Amino acid sequence: MVQATELANQLARESETNQLLIIPQLAQMEAEGLPVLMDFLRSAPLEPVSLVRGKLYQSLYSANTVLTQNFLNTYFPTGIIPLESDRNLDYRLLQQLLAQQDWQTADSVTRQKLCELAGLGAIQRKWPYFTEVEQFPSTDLHTINSLWWIHSEGKFGFSVQRRLWLSLGQDFTKLWPKIGWKSGNDWTQFPGEFIWNLDAPTGHLPLLNQLRGVRVAFALFSHPVWTEKGW
Repeated sequence: MVQATELANQLARESETNQLLIIPQLAQMEAEGLPVLMDFLRSAPLEPVSLVRGKLYQSLYSANTVLTQNFLNTYFPTGIIPLESDRNLDYRLLQQLLAQQDWQTADSVTRQKLCELAGLGAIQRKWPYFTEVEQFPSTDLHTINSLWWIHSEGKFGFSVQRRLWLSLGQDFTKLWPKIGWKSGNDWTQFPGEFIWNLDAPTGHLPLLNQLRGVRVAFALFSHPVWTEKGW
């Protein structure tokens, strides 16, 4: 059996791909492995946003022991993504839901936050116009996207959807089935036909209301945040 010390040494020197495989092995060792993960998370650089740091945090959060809870509450009380906002919005609930992997509720809260960014009119109609999306602060979009991306091991987030859209020649008719929002001529029905776990297609979440057309999605995917923040 591979010992925790050996895995700890591998964790320190391996590539990101291999580190992501080693972390669950250490998490399963509990008493021996969890302290290794805590030490590694504390020493990991804060920037750039890293899937390894996300996996470390998620593994410790899911372990849900007194030791890991005290560690996270002490060193990462609001998670590992800085919850920055140019509009003074509070993203703590979104962070908690994504850490719990409550994807459906997190999707609802994300939609609410987008409306709050857009203003009172969007809050009342429960969806932003594309002209409002164009004015979103890069800081807030970066925070929202980073939370989705890091807690889903890079599978979900607006940046993931955008990357697929670009790879498909910016063709929304190809994007919708690619991310599981449409099958043939039939739109995926909310909420029962969407997949609220990591078995979903890459880019499946968070949701946009594609029935309203593509202008909101186009404005979101064309926002300068993606080049400004290196997505």
